Amino acid sequence: MALIVQKFGGTSVGSIERIEQVAEKVKKHREAGDDLVVVLSAMSGETNRLIDLAKQITDQPVPRELDVIVSTGEQVTIALLTMALIKRGVPAVSYTGNQVRILTDSAHNKARILQIDDQKIRADLKEGRVVVVAGFQGVDEHGSITTLGRGGSDTTGVALAAALKADECQIYTDVDGVYTTDPRVVPQARRLEKITFEEMLEMASLGSKVLQIRSVEFAGKYNVPLRVLHSFKEGPGTLITIDEEESMEQPIISGIAFNRDEAKLTIRGVPDTPGVAFKILGPISASNIEVDMIVQNVSHDNTTDFTFTVHRNEYEKAHSVLENTAREIGAREVVGDTKIAKVSIVGVGMRSHAGVASRMFEALAKESINIQMISTSEIKVSVVIEEKYLELAVRALHTAFELDAPARQGE
Repeated sequence: MALIVQKFGGTSVGSIERIEQVAEKVKKHREAGDDLVVVLSAMSGETNRLIDLAKQITDQPVPRELDVIVSTGEQVTIALLTMALIKRGVPAVSYTGNQVRILTDSAHNKARILQIDDQKIRADLKEGRVVVVAGFQGVDEHGSITTLGRGGSDTTGVALAAALKADECQIYTDVDGVYTTDPRVVPQARRLEKITFEEMLEMASLGSKVLQIRSVEFAGKYNVPLRVLHSFKEGPGTLITIDEEESMEQPIISGIAFNRDEAKLTIRGVPDTPGVAFKILGPISASNIEVDMIVQNVSHDNTTDFTFTVHRNEYEKAHSVLENTAREIGAREVVGDTKIAKVSIVGVGMRSHAGVASRMFEALAKESINIQMISTSEIKVSVVIEEKYLELAVRALHTAFELDAPARQGE
């Protein structure tokens, strides 16, 4: 008998019919002898609907009260699933984050979990009940409802699995696992049987939307085996684990991630003096704008060109801040580009293989794709290219690193 935490996302519980399907799946696992804790999101679109209601009252809802309203979405789904299980003869009980006592800090709308009281859950499991818990929410030391931010139900699932020392945390979603890249871009993309936490963290941070970054960090920190599964199709999914040994024997690269939501800013003719990087990036940071890749080039006239990327939504704000900085430090000009994309290769196998970056650059050169910026880590190489070449680049790299699946024969 195993203790399994199962998390179902918004699309999985998006209608009564789908909630009934989830109940059937949970019942099947329970009949197999597993102890189950089920974590649910709100119905797809419900959180947005609740936020819209709040914004009809005020453009800037008080964060504490916004948490009170958006947390109601999960209360609906946990009650409905519990009813569906009881109807099927499966003993079950539902709990909100407050009732379990998922203790968080008081950062409303983006709270972090501090502690979980697992006593109630363990007592219910001992009595043979399936425990259904609201994802995305907790309670602070003052008794106020808090929420964990977008995708927070994944984090709830992983945190509960860590607290309960579960055998596995299963994340059910609308894909049947983690793929070498987006199958909509590369039809030959393969589902990975296993990937390390490090690789998944890089993939998630670089644009792969399968799992929320915080949940992967949490799972890695507490060594909780994660499995990504399709809500309504049977299959083994993808196991995310700390174990690198088998991965080292697999291809050097596990996957290719990409992000279209990038923009590039360059400040030219900056006096090349100590502290200039801080003078440029300090005001950007103070404006709460996250910087991704950075490149600095020193020219022969003792000036420097400083280039960095930001999220495309932050481009106008960052451009305005940089214009002010340019005037203050006597830089020549500020130029920008919103038609760029980032492509990254990821794999723990890089640690034991030389020439990975040059192989990547060769594949792009063969397609006449110009590289504008390069960033590397121990298990990742990222490049910035023109957005119009994104899909060509991903396909070329997927083939160059031998990630293409063989002709499919009912994989």
